[in-house]
Formats: sequence, C-alpha cells, structure tokens
Amino acid sequence: MKKNSLYKGTLQNIILKLLAKEVKMYGYQITQYAKELTKGELEMTEGALYPILHKLESEEMIISEIQKINGRDRKYYLLTEKGKKQQTVQENEMKNYLCNLNTIFNI
Repeated sequence: MKKNSLYKGTLQNIILKLLAKEVKMYGYQITQYAKELTKGELEMTEGALYPILHKLESEEMIISEIQKINGRDRKYYLLTEKGKKQQTVQENEMKNYLCNLNTIFNI
C-alpha cells in the first residue's frame, strides 16, 4: 500500500486546516508545510492539490489572490468566512472519526 493512500480522503480537510492556521498560502507552500508537519509522510502532489483548491474556490470556501513576488505572479489561497465555518465542522468530524479509529484499533 502506498503510504499516501490513507491521506487521500482527507486532503480537503488537511488543506482547510493548513489555511486556517496560516491565513494565506500558495500551492507549493501548502505541499511543503504538510510534508514538514508529517516528517515526510504526506507528499501531496500538484495533481492532488490543485483540483481540491479549484473545487474549494468554486464552492466559495476559499478565494485566491495574485501577488507579484520577484517579478513573478504567485497565487495565494485564503479561507472565506464560509470556509472557516466548514473547516471547523470538518475538524470536529475528523477528531471524532480519529477517536473512533483509536478505540477500534486499541481493542
């Protein structure tokens, strides 16, 4: 089993949580922060990241803004109020899920 396969269904939750913590981030920054926090366990690919970011943006959970950095455009993503509320709901659901998994795997 590929080590990232368990993360696959939770990438949206992970992205929303990282954006809630950091206020705004660009795509590569999101992937590197997730990798750093998990000590290399979660290697989020662009192919996994950007479809989720586009979906979240179309659902008005996040907005993007372009900033010019060293002469290049960089697209930053920020949570909207709707996204902040959704992130809180999903975080609570995830914590409950993890608690249940912990109970099951410790019997």
